[in-house]
Amino acid sequence: MAGNDLGSLLGGLLGGSQSGSGTGGVGGSGSGSAGNILGALLGALGGSNGGGGKEGGSPLDGLLDMLKKSGLGEQAESWIGTGGNQPVSGAEVARALPDDALQQAAGQAGVSPQEAADTLAQALPQAVDKLTPTGSLPRAASLEDLVRQQQL
Repeated sequence: MAGNDLGSLLGGLLGGSQSGSGTGGVGGSGSGSAGNILGALLGALGGSNGGGGKEGGSPLDGLLDMLKKSGLGEQAESWIGTGGNQPVSGAEVARALPDDALQQAAGQAGVSPQEAADTLAQALPQAVDKLTPTGSLPRAASLEDLVRQQQL
């Protein structure tokens, strides 16, 4: 339901223009596509995880916990912190996520799971960095609220 709205919000957060051209950045509609895939993934994770289990925490908590538990803690922490963002590969992202969540996100975006993982590997560092401008996870009632808080 709110998947398209969330995808648009995340696309805007990732540098996609909601009013037009989109010819700059990482390949025109790439940002919107990344936003759609990330939105679908977070929706899939929220549905299968119940939100990550941290009462009152950020909607990103569950995703970041998965990344940390799969050996990507240093990278995830770099995205939250105020320094440079460490990269991850599509293969690392695919290993960190539940197969069903990645397949569901890929299916909703109309891409293969490998394409979705590769896109997420590019989008996650930037998205998490922008959603955590103070170097810590903000609290929000929903991911939509969290994204809107960061849109100036």
